[in-house]
Amino acid sequence: MGSLFDYLSWRGDLTLDQVPFGPVDGLILSALSYVHFDGLVPGQPDAPVLLGRAAENYLTLPDARRGRCRCEKDLKLLRALADTPRFARLKLCGYADRFVPKEETQFAALAVLLGDDSAYLAFRGTDGTLVGWKEDFNLSFLDVVPAQLEAAGYIQDFAAAFPGTLRLGGHSKGGNLAVAGGALSTMKVRDRIESVWSFDGPGLNAYLLARQGYQELLTRIRSFVPKSSVVGLLLAHEEPHTVVDSDQEGLFQHDLYSWQVLGPDFVRLEEVTAGSRLIDRTLKNWLAGLNTQQRETVADTLYELLSSGEAKTVKEALEPQNLANVLHAALDADPKDLLTVAASLGRLASAAVRAL
Repeated sequence: MGSLFDYLSWRGDLTLDQVPFGPVDGLILSALSYVHFDGLVPGQPDAPVLLGRAAENYLTLPDARRGRCRCEKDLKLLRALADTPRFARLKLCGYADRFVPKEETQFAALAVLLGDDSAYLAFRGTDGTLVGWKEDFNLSFLDVVPAQLEAAGYIQDFAAAFPGTLRLGGHSKGGNLAVAGGALSTMKVRDRIESVWSFDGPGLNAYLLARQGYQELLTRIRSFVPKSSVVGLLLAHEEPHTVVDSDQEGLFQHDLYSWQVLGPDFVRLEEVTAGSRLIDRTLKNWLAGLNTQQRETVADTLYELLSSGEAKTVKEALEPQNLANVLHAALDADPKDLLTVAASLGRLASAAVRAL
């Protein structure tokens, strides 16, 4: 077994003309959406740039100019893609990045022209910011969150300028945006969507599941989750999923670089672990016990507390100096809201006991 990097070593010398696009290619291009290509990839479909050239240009930028890098393996991936014939000659365009804290919106996307009159639209997952995580929580009580509307608009705009076939995909929240964006697109655009690839992406709420667009795309959705998936089983799915082996444990399997590959495909398993099913039942039972207003109060209160200081990311918010700000903010918070949070956490514990 191997990783995405082993796949690039094994298959990277074979172009898409020689070996057609597959699920591992979809995950690699989804990972590419996490890179901040501001100023390096055009926002419009015209005048695209070579993937290899964009990767090299990004890697030569000083650290301060690059923007926040999600992880070192993203840089390693860029180096590998720049040296790989399968990917280096693909073209990038349609880069979009919209981050609006006041609207609780975190959205980014990238288009990859695959050279066969088709394009892969890759949507970025949650980026670790408090705003990004807050929008994830909003999925539990809003019919549609801003990033999903952004995804639909992005697909519509790109389709208007690009006449070929469309593939949509993303990792984590990016997978959710690919599915939701496709479901919210017009029928004319949906007819051009060949496939939708969701890699450990959370599901949808009842509003989106019931839409005609989702039902029409259902047989074209390709959903993949690691064996101990948590994120990918959240909310509701009607499409089947493929279980992938990972060299990590528990929640760390959400890391796409931990997914195991053998030859041209993922190492596939029969089902998720018992622990994954237990957590899934717990979270679903917990959410079922909260009404829409309670879910919103819990999400808003926790977000206000964690963002009360200077922290911009979840990691920063959990540092000792920022936790002091959280405790101080709790003293000024509405007691009713704090009581709702406490009661919901109690329900979470009860849901875990029932699941066990």
